[in-house]
Amino acid sequence: MAANKNVFKLLVINPGSTSTKVSLFENEQELFEKSLFHDAPVLLQYPHVNDQMPFRYKVILDMLKNEGIAPETIDVFVGRGGSACTQPGGVTKIDQKLYDDTVAAVGGSEHPAKLGVMLAWRFAQEFGRDAYTLDPTNVDEYCDLARLTGIRGLYRVSHSHVLNQKAVAKHHSAKNGKRYEECNYIVCHIDGGITVSAHEKGRMIDGNMGADGEGSYTPTRIGSVPVLQLLDYIEEHSVADVRLMCSRAGGFVSLFGTSDSDRIHTMKEKGDKKAALVWDTMIYQICKMIGEMAAVLCGKVDGILLTGGLVRFRDIVEGIEKRCGWIAPVSVYPGEMEQEALALAALEVLRGETEAMTYSGKPVWDGFKDMDL
Repeated sequence: MAANKNVFKLLVINPGSTSTKVSLFENEQELFEKSLFHDAPVLLQYPHVNDQMPFRYKVILDMLKNEGIAPETIDVFVGRGGSACTQPGGVTKIDQKLYDDTVAAVGGSEHPAKLGVMLAWRFAQEFGRDAYTLDPTNVDEYCDLARLTGIRGLYRVSHSHVLNQKAVAKHHSAKNGKRYEECNYIVCHIDGGITVSAHEKGRMIDGNMGADGEGSYTPTRIGSVPVLQLLDYIEEHSVADVRLMCSRAGGFVSLFGTSDSDRIHTMKEKGDKKAALVWDTMIYQICKMIGEMAAVLCGKVDGILLTGGLVRFRDIVEGIEKRCGWIAPVSVYPGEMEQEALALAALEVLRGETEAMTYSGKPVWDGFKDMDL
């Protein structure tokens, strides 16, 4: 790529649990953004997350065709990421090792975000370009107190909506004339997946493992379930069933057969008692998570930041304000800031303003070496 090039086209690929979002940027300007909803029954046709690759690749190609964009005119491909070894925060160049570890999910999480790395790499290989990722779901900045479980050798790890959470926290800080590194936040990403994290002075020190069966249930995930009850369930079903419900077939999908939040919310508004109970319980469980993160931050919270697609529903915001507004001011950023964050990080690399990291293939944290834990 020519070093003196002034205008760059960047394709941003952001797969979520219920959608594929694609944006085309020309430098800082977003030329278009398209988001295609995939209902759970459609995605459940694919036994494994990796099996969705051809389907989502075609979705992107069709989008580009409809917009009159030839893929070979794009300078760089940028994808959301996850599922590889834990990584430090920041922008990373996608290479064969990162792609392979993402496919193999060596980090232990099968979040659909991994498809962003896989799709960006496929496009890059196909059209002879570079590919990058930023703040994948497996960024690890946890404090040691957040890691231990009551089982020797079994640790909690960081699986979260890091990309959007950090982008929103940085935006909120700048909006208020502060630096992210100066503030303490509880950031809640509320969408097909739900993660709530404690951010202390620029580091995400704790949070729930959203795609691993921890926290609130969501449109597609089971959330926390008592272990003994889950074991009883497995006796009549299978481990594979539960793994699927942790990421794609739990929550609304299990209770209603669909992950369509608009449909469930409409049912609630029309007086459906089941829909009202399920919806309000989800809000209740999110509030419990916020309370946990407030304790992690010793009550020193500068703000509770709500983001993600579901905060478009006013009753979710009001429910959180009612139960948690006493902790700190609640600010709402509907949708997400992921597309812009991905594009601008790669643009800085293209302009030579920052240097992309190289994936190490080793976890950021690798156990308590000096203790028998």
